[in-house]
Amino acid sequence: MSHANYLEEGGFWSWFTTRDHKRIGVMYLLTNLIFLAIGGIFAILIRVELFSPGPLFSADVYNKFFTFHGAIMIFMFIIPVIPAALGNFFLPILIGAKDVAFPRLNLASYYIFVGGALLAALALVTGGVDTGWTFYTPYSIRTQTSVILVTLGVFVMGFSSILTGLNFMVTVHKLRAPGMTFHRMPLFVWAIYATAIIQVLATPVIGITTLLLVMERVLGIGFFDPQLGGDPILFQHFFWFYSHPAVYIMILPAMGIISEVITVFSRKHIFGYKAIAYSSLAIAFISFLVWGHHMFVSGESQWANFLFSLLTMLVAIPTAIKIFNWTATMYKGSIHLQTPMLYALSFIFLFTIGGLTGLFLAALSVDVHLHDTYFVVAHFHYVMMGGTVMGFLAGLHYWWPKMFGRMYPEILGKISWFFIFVGFNVTFLPQFYLGKLGMPRRYHEYAQNFTFLNQVSTVGSWLINVGFLLMFAYLIYSLFKGKKAENNPWGAKTLEWQLPSPPTMHNFDETPQVIEGPYQYGVLKS
Repeated sequence: MSHANYLEEGGFWSWFTTRDHKRIGVMYLLTNLIFLAIGGIFAILIRVELFSPGPLFSADVYNKFFTFHGAIMIFMFIIPVIPAALGNFFLPILIGAKDVAFPRLNLASYYIFVGGALLAALALVTGGVDTGWTFYTPYSIRTQTSVILVTLGVFVMGFSSILTGLNFMVTVHKLRAPGMTFHRMPLFVWAIYATAIIQVLATPVIGITTLLLVMERVLGIGFFDPQLGGDPILFQHFFWFYSHPAVYIMILPAMGIISEVITVFSRKHIFGYKAIAYSSLAIAFISFLVWGHHMFVSGESQWANFLFSLLTMLVAIPTAIKIFNWTATMYKGSIHLQTPMLYALSFIFLFTIGGLTGLFLAALSVDVHLHDTYFVVAHFHYVMMGGTVMGFLAGLHYWWPKMFGRMYPEILGKISWFFIFVGFNVTFLPQFYLGKLGMPRRYHEYAQNFTFLNQVSTVGSWLINVGFLLMFAYLIYSLFKGKKAENNPWGAKTLEWQLPSPPTMHNFDETPQVIEGPYQYGVLKS
């Protein structure tokens, strides 16, 4: 067997035909980061428009900007980046396998994703799309913009998500190393497994929904357009039946990363391992039951609203279990405030704010006042960026030495974290108050009294941008000039840190024998 690492095996073109899960994970990572940069550009343009009440762009152009920002960030970055990039790279290694169950299908999933993303991206040069990332009917049926391209792109990318989830489920069930029982699996694997269940069960719904939308536009069949005998509320039910579970496709893998980082940088066994593991499955199950809270003002019955409100509050229980156990893990731990841990702590702080404000929106009387205001925008970003993106950045910095065999400059990592963390709060905290005052989202002009808080928010977005530019710069620098990484620079206990940095082509020369759990740190004396 060749002992060359996966980065050195073969030439440049060998990457395009590879079946190595690590290379496929790296290709996903690069693709997702490109879309993060594009989506971030549109975010900056949105905030520049909102710096002052007067219009800088026309209403049509602004509508296209926030549609591109939302669609690119959701479908091409946040949903795939942790499962498809970091999950692809590390899930097989974490369970002692040499690859995923279906390597060829894994590569096909990547090309399907790229094909769907490029199809959707064609809308950028064919007139754009102005519906928002939710594609609400009946407007999405009647607008003359490139809705068909984007929705077909989402439809194609859905196949990639389904196939990846199926691949991961089979891998976890069939390829675990001897001794790797379910209760010895790292919690990141539990999180990816729960995510895969949602991907397989929920994604077909958004695929069918977008296909019906395309059929209605092309063939004039009345599914959602009232003029054709359709029901626009039906579209909302279909869309949110997928899209609320999709929130947990985004957040569950990030929670898995936090479980890994917290225990390593606290030098303690994770508190409540089984509770954290099974809470991931509980969140996956409950996520299918709460879609109606997006539709409190859409004419649902009072009993339906009451039931969805109650179920939405119920999902806070398994989430709170995780946060409590992470906090308990850190209690009396030997905490090391390195860059991954800073992002993990940011996740706990910011996601807790996002979760608590979600409870406000789950309360019917409060939601009626705050619906479609900037309060919802702030809540959503505290969950998605404060949660998923901070979790992703924690995982990226934690596993970067293992993926590429190089250390990034720690001081620059902390400076970048500071800009991103501070900039994020400066951007989105004012939006809670703007929403409480009644400022509606998706408007490119606003009342004069909202000016100062919008200017604060825009300045915060610039700070976020500085942080990300610095991060991209030092990570690229580290690939060429970074200090060579040790096999286990963080002192972690899971299997990936027992391999060379970067790993060899086939991960393990011999199948590992697992004899203990993944977080066996000694008990600290008080």
